[in-house]
Amino acid sequence: MKHLVIIAHHNAESFTHAIAGIVQNTLSAAGHEVVVRDLNAIGFNPVLSSADTVAIRAGQTPEDIRVEQAHLTWADAVTVVHPVWWTGMPAILKGYIDRVFTYGFAYAYGPNGREGLLAGRKVLVFSSHGHPDFVYRDMGMHDALRLTSDEGIWRFSGLEVADHVFFGAVPSASAEDRAGYLAQVKQTVQRHFG
Repeated sequence: MKHLVIIAHHNAESFTHAIAGIVQNTLSAAGHEVVVRDLNAIGFNPVLSSADTVAIRAGQTPEDIRVEQAHLTWADAVTVVHPVWWTGMPAILKGYIDRVFTYGFAYAYGPNGREGLLAGRKVLVFSSHGHPDFVYRDMGMHDALRLTSDEGIWRFSGLEVADHVFFGAVPSASAEDRAGYLAQVKQTVQRHFG
């Protein structure tokens, strides 16, 4: 299986990168082909410009967008790893979606309404945040995040959401807790793509 891993965190020593490393290693060990797109490391420009919009409408998609769309087209499955900042994904990931998940590539409208053009692929999402899990769960934040990203982006584009796993209180987590989180990452990846 061909697997795309998208990372949205500026610090290569972050827990987000630790999660992505486990994802990559687990998939590779199971024989999957893996391509990693670390949005900060590649210097992805997250700002959708008027020039982008004009070019896309004219059928002249900018090169940096076409490269990312080619990775998505190639992939059978996508894993997205990101922290939750201010109750959402980091700006670089939102900008990636704004620029890459374009009309005519990720979705379109036809006689039967919206069509998710990335159908036939799965997405697995890992999100970390600073609050304890029970705080976000009890206040409905996990459900809200699943609604806005899982439904509003991934399923809207036709992707099947395999899972969306949250890890809470990451900045204050002990080494033992973090090791447990990473073991859960490995188990989740093996369960869905073993």
